[in-house]
Amino acid sequence: MTEAIYIGNRTIAASEVVPLLASYQMLPQLQRELIIDEAIALVECTPEEVAQAQQHFFTEKQLTNEAEVQAWMTYQGLSASQLEAVTTRRLKIEKFKQATWSHKLESYFFQCKTKLDKVIYSLLRTQDVGIAQELYFRIQDKEKSFAEVAREFSLGPEAQTGGLVGPIELNALHPAMVQMLSSIQPGQVSPPTRIAEWFVILRLEKFIPAQLDEPMKARLLNELFEAWLQEQQKKIISDSQTSS
Repeated sequence: MTEAIYIGNRTIAASEVVPLLASYQMLPQLQRELIIDEAIALVECTPEEVAQAQQHFFTEKQLTNEAEVQAWMTYQGLSASQLEAVTTRRLKIEKFKQATWSHKLESYFFQCKTKLDKVIYSLLRTQDVGIAQELYFRIQDKEKSFAEVAREFSLGPEAQTGGLVGPIELNALHPAMVQMLSSIQPGQVSPPTRIAEWFVILRLEKFIPAQLDEPMKARLLNELFEAWLQEQQKKIISDSQTSS
């Protein structure tokens, strides 16, 4: 008997599924999930881990009793064996990440650290070089505070905060701004510098070094995992093009 999906008055045969996935641009997502399934196939979990993962999954989905679990399974089209795979999948992925990349985290962190460091800074920008120079000298001569000048003259949204921005990671900033902030000490003001259509004045308020704490470890593990996934997908595309 041919399996089919019934949606309203429409019957979708198994042979239609792949073309439909392609038309909705969902094939890359399916490919991604299949790559993950292959990677975690040999990852083992203890019975205690399975039970804990299932309970966490049910709590997350707000499934409070067996009837609700069964109704959810029916809606998703899952069998009992598939339910265990679904509820433990996230756990297996995390175990796969740890086994594959945890020993590389420290070196990867130091490789990326300069981009992960954060800064708090004050920003003032204008499109007139003459005004920028005048405002810079006013700040330097302490005629007015940076915050007062930014509120009155800065043309960006930072004017609402007296020029104060951050904390923000250095990798989120324009490279020229990173260079400016890296060349001054906290409390120092950089002279006007042109960045695109703006003349920018910066004052470094605080430098916040990145730490390899647990949230950072989780973030870096995810980055390494995602980079690996993208490489796997590229390889599949390359291999298919070579064989066609």
